[in-house]
Amino acid sequence: MSLENLVEEIRRRADDELRAEQARLAQETARITSDREARVAEIRSTAQHHAQLEATRERAQRIAAARLGARKLAYEAKERQMGDALAQSRALLKAYTADPEYPQALKRMVAFATDQLGKTLKIYGRSEDAALLKTAAGKSFDDRSAAILGGLIAETADGNRRLNLSFDELLRLREDRLRDLLAK
Repeated sequence: MSLENLVEEIRRRADDELRAEQARLAQETARITSDREARVAEIRSTAQHHAQLEATRERAQRIAAARLGARKLAYEAKERQMGDALAQSRALLKAYTADPEYPQALKRMVAFATDQLGKTLKIYGRSEDAALLKTAAGKSFDDRSAAILGGLIAETADGNRRLNLSFDELLRLREDRLRDLLAK
């Protein structure tokens, strides 16, 4: 072998090794690129999934808050309506005190109080009803006045037992039933 052949052989081997290394470099570059793209795609997919979950959670929270707000507004409107209806009921009861049937109602209340508490009573009510109460209660009439819409308050002579038949108290005791009726 001559020197030229030896150099040619070395050059050929070097070229072969260079091509092999370049091919290996291209393969390695392609593998790294595909790995990187796969990892980027996986990260994007995970981020998209998390973003979608977060958006769904946020949407659910907003919907729940909106529903709660709507229920609150409906409840407040219903309570306002109930308050207005109760105020209207109070106004109707106040107007009933001017009705010609009101003295008869007071007489029935006096009779009921007498049945419940006995004969010796003290009966009082509004100052406007003093004459009506004096007529209905007779000697059981007490000239005290109470700040009530109408009706009367009866108590035993010793003050141990009391029966409040005022329109205010009767309305308060039946307010839940009245609310049920007004809600329908």
